[in-house]
Amino acid sequence: MTGKLVLTSALGIALLLTGSPLSASRKKKTVPTPAAASMDEQQRAIHALNRFTFGARPGDVDRVLATGVNNWFEQQLSPQTIDDSRLDARLAPLHTVRMSSRELARSFPSDAILKAVAEGKLPMPTEAPLKAVYTAGITRLNEKQDKKNAKFAESADLLGQSPEEMNAGQKERRQEARDHARARALDLMEQPAASRTQTLAAMDPDERRAFWRALSQDDRERLTADMQPEQKELLLSLENPVSVVNGELMQAKLLRAAYSERQLLEVMTDFWFNHFNIYLNKGADRYLITSYERDVIRANALGKFSDLLLATAKSPAMLWYLDNWQSVGPNSKAAGRNKDGKPNQGLNENYAREVMELHTLGVNGGYTQKDVTELARVLTGWTLEEPREGGGYVFRPARHEPGDKVVLGKVFHEDGEREGEAALRMLASQPATAHFICTELAQRFVSDTPPETLVQAMAKTFLDTDGDIKAILRTMFHAPEFWQASEYRAKVKTPLEFTVSAVRATGAGIVRPQGMVDALNRLGMPLYGEIPPTGYSEQAAGWVNSGALLNRINFALALGTGRLNGVQVDVSKLVPAAGDAAQTQSLLEQKLVAGGVSAQTHETIAHQQSTPAVSGRKLDDPPRPPNTGALAGLILGSPEFQRR
Repeated sequence: MTGKLVLTSALGIALLLTGSPLSASRKKKTVPTPAAASMDEQQRAIHALNRFTFGARPGDVDRVLATGVNNWFEQQLSPQTIDDSRLDARLAPLHTVRMSSRELARSFPSDAILKAVAEGKLPMPTEAPLKAVYTAGITRLNEKQDKKNAKFAESADLLGQSPEEMNAGQKERRQEARDHARARALDLMEQPAASRTQTLAAMDPDERRAFWRALSQDDRERLTADMQPEQKELLLSLENPVSVVNGELMQAKLLRAAYSERQLLEVMTDFWFNHFNIYLNKGADRYLITSYERDVIRANALGKFSDLLLATAKSPAMLWYLDNWQSVGPNSKAAGRNKDGKPNQGLNENYAREVMELHTLGVNGGYTQKDVTELARVLTGWTLEEPREGGGYVFRPARHEPGDKVVLGKVFHEDGEREGEAALRMLASQPATAHFICTELAQRFVSDTPPETLVQAMAKTFLDTDGDIKAILRTMFHAPEFWQASEYRAKVKTPLEFTVSAVRATGAGIVRPQGMVDALNRLGMPLYGEIPPTGYSEQAAGWVNSGALLNRINFALALGTGRLNGVQVDVSKLVPAAGDAAQTQSLLEQKLVAGGVSAQTHETIAHQQSTPAVSGRKLDDPPRPPNTGALAGLILGSPEFQRR
């Protein structure tokens, strides 16, 4: 283990100090490129896979070459024609990703809903499993005031303390609690899964909490391994209902990115979600984002931009995130009060500002503060019906600002909800919007600093086709600027792209996605976790620093050597059983990094493998069989793999 840790740190430092660090990708001097001005057919296949998927799997390059790069791209533009049944089977256990926001809020209640039920403002569900969830949640809320079981409450308190906070007696009792819980877990595992679920659900909430806290993660996984998805969801809901919704949302995103055959659709869904970013942990958005990504973003990712914009504007998730649901016209009938007689907050300009600055025109798009205020007045009345209960969009005329408004010089006569629809479609059709959106698309797919000629060509297509996203992508795909040799492996992968591409390249199986979720947290890109509406950066500068690179290499080594929690991988299947370290390294480089790595990277990895101080060998030790997993990890951590 010490040797592996030394190896990890040594390689991280070595790659940072060699002449081919990731940051050099922006200078384009160390990227291996063909001599010609554009790419040959194999490089075109690799480039298309790098830019329009979450990474090539074993055999993907040959499959694209057999289909033809252009034909493959056209297939990806029509995702409905691509069979994705294998992904559907993986997603089947994740029930929440198919539920409505109202169903999620009712089945996995927030503390606000639990409190309302406890106070008699909402009814207690009558279904036995759901009633158990509500009862456990209410007990959890009240446990500080009313401890039902002092013995198990003490155990729960002890299990929640850090070792530094505990005296010897407390430590002993904590260990006793753990031993008791493990013994009971072993007894429970003798029962059928259904009986086991009923036993756990019937426990006193304090008892169950103490029991659950006492178990290690491995204990919990063994206890629930053979349970049906509904049974697992019930048990998790008894402890933290909202975490079930958010956890399955994240799992689904990773499974789609890693295993969907409709890769361009998933890449575009990720792009548009980032463009219309929403932060998961803002109140009701914990329930609203599932539908937002499924019914708004993915459903419109390859359609018309104006339809996508309007769908996001009416989405409960966006209305909640940027506060437009609270906006009330200063001169409207509802001004100054709400239905409970409490003061309204008045006009809210948050969404109007961001829809101009971030969603359409761009920061230099030619609008003024007056335009922001006028657009906010246009969009008054666009609100939500009981958002904490998963309610949907509703237009309330009494909240809408009366009179004419002027946005970007265009007069919008009083017309209720249709005013906002017309204003948003106007924004979607502006030349500044076409240029801004096409610049962002080119930054994602071509270069951090895309050629202006390419952006202009894409923007022309945008305006000529009323914002047809497929047509814009075709213009980009067929443009000579996209295929310039200087763009080959010139984009640094984001943490999401890096981790998922590593899984795809190795043919790994994601058994429990939480390990990948945790890895992304360490790499600085928690899923749905970017608080500002700007979303995550698409440029290398946002991701390249020494600490981040070392974390990436540590991830790569953990994956390659089979030590990444929840991910199963056997990289030895990628290479023949026999062969020395040099042969194994060369084969893995070809398998994991189609087209291979630079001579400098190859030599660096070979040196790390052969240096006794790093590998743990003595100078007179006989040669050892190659450590295939470690070699794979080093290659996945290389600058070439971290670029696309």
